[in-house]
Amino acid sequence: MKTLYKFAMLMLMASAISLPAAAQDAQQAVVKPLNIVRGIVGPAGFNTNWGGFSSLSLIGGAGVIPVVNKAGTTVFYLGFTGGTTADVSNMVLYTTPRGRLNITAVTPVKRGGVSNPSIALSNATVCAIQPSQSNPCIVRLDPVTFPLSTLSDYYLVLFFTANDPNNTAIGASNPPFLQSSLSGWFTQSDQTHLTVGQSVPTGNNGSSPNFLMYVMTN
Repeated sequence: MKTLYKFAMLMLMASAISLPAAAQDAQQAVVKPLNIVRGIVGPAGFNTNWGGFSSLSLIGGAGVIPVVNKAGTTVFYLGFTGGTTADVSNMVLYTTPRGRLNITAVTPVKRGGVSNPSIALSNATVCAIQPSQSNPCIVRLDPVTFPLSTLSDYYLVLFFTANDPNNTAIGASNPPFLQSSLSGWFTQSDQTHLTVGQSVPTGNNGSSPNFLMYVMTN
């Protein structure tokens, strides 16, 4: 009888220990987003008329924060400071060796499962407040399914549909002062169809990026 009693007590104690452990595991399963680079702070700035232009943003390996990326993903957040609809023809991420321009990988970037989204900034589910310099609308893109490395540089390139009246009024977040490790420039051509072995176009003089505000793990 004593043996049965002791066995029952041991089972009860084991259950009491395992339940908090299970709860702790469930909490750890919820992965909080972490900054991968120092993002934009302060005034958002304003840059308009994007039809037929490519926005290029550099996420340099030197600025990548070596966080523990449990999600194994990378998410880009864009800032809009004006307009009602942004029509994007294509979005892509180029990977290069750190400090170099030759492309070693090309990754499609998507929103809502497509690389050519029409982003309805006037929709309250997208932008709770109509975008402005004081209240930029921050749009989350779909996760890219790999973490960033300090050994590589990354170029996020967006090409906005040419001859599109919607894109005339689009305002890009463009901070007046360089506030982060992000930088960027633009070209009046489609730079989203480069292939491995080609080079990212020159033109980056260290200015603040257009649109790209944050790079996070989720």
